Amino acid sequence: MKDLSNCQTIERSINKKFRASIWRPFIEGIKQYKLIQENDKIAVCISGGKDSMLLAKLMQLLNRHSHFPFGLEFIVMDPGYNEINRQKIIANAATLEVPISIFQSNIFETVTQTDRSPCYLCARMRRGFLYSYAQKLGCNKIALGHHFSDVIETTLMNMFYGSKFGTMMPKLQSQNYQNMELIRPMFCIHEDAIIAWAKYNGLVFIKCACPLSESCNIFDASGGASKRQEVKALIKNLKRDNKDVEKSIFQSLHRVNLETVLGYTINGQDFSFLDDNKQHGLQL
Repeated sequence: MKDLSNCQTIERSINKKFRASIWRPFIEGIKQYKLIQENDKIAVCISGGKDSMLLAKLMQLLNRHSHFPFGLEFIVMDPGYNEINRQKIIANAATLEVPISIFQSNIFETVTQTDRSPCYLCARMRRGFLYSYAQKLGCNKIALGHHFSDVIETTLMNMFYGSKFGTMMPKLQSQNYQNMELIRPMFCIHEDAIIAWAKYNGLVFIKCACPLSESCNIFDASGGASKRQEVKALIKNLKRDNKDVEKSIFQSLHRVNLETVLGYTINGQDFSFLDDNKQHGLQL
């Protein structure tokens, strides 16, 4: 039997060992939320972490075996990485045989000059740079590596710290970039599976490369890294008594009972349950 290359071994692990926990929910999510259509050209956005690197490999495998044609661009925005992190991204992309295109931005330099919600500013700037670069490449979609666990955590963070019920969406139409859409193909993949895949293949990815990571924990009023860690710990504790608690939260996002909510928001405008809901398209 011919020896497999490192990349082939990694790909084989996705198709075999992690088929049930990674590949199958990846395909199910794309189909359920209709994330990819024929002749799409998708910019797969790579930050260098485990999530975006796995996303790149999954999209590459899907493209290779798809029943219809679509294009891919693998883009890495360098917001000001130090040389060690930059080279780690390049090395991991080479290991995974993902052909990346790197472009520069000054995001880290900009956010270090503000002391109000730098993490929020960074996220907004990143999104803008990615949309703009993808559009220049002729793409109509950008793909991000957010996963099932991100969805659950964001839902609880919105409730606990944002005073609203809302979550990440599997796809969003851009309001500022015409004919551009954001998709999250790993919407149904649990973070535990991603960690297990990386460990199984001996892969080490960069974590938070932000020079203000400690400051983000202090200043991110909307619920930054520290708040997300609090929610992660809460979910972990809840799972001790109910292993399906994440599944229940996820399913509740698809089953909102409008007859039992006190209010709702449409296009940024708040309405009370006492209002005439029919004029807003809600048939109660």
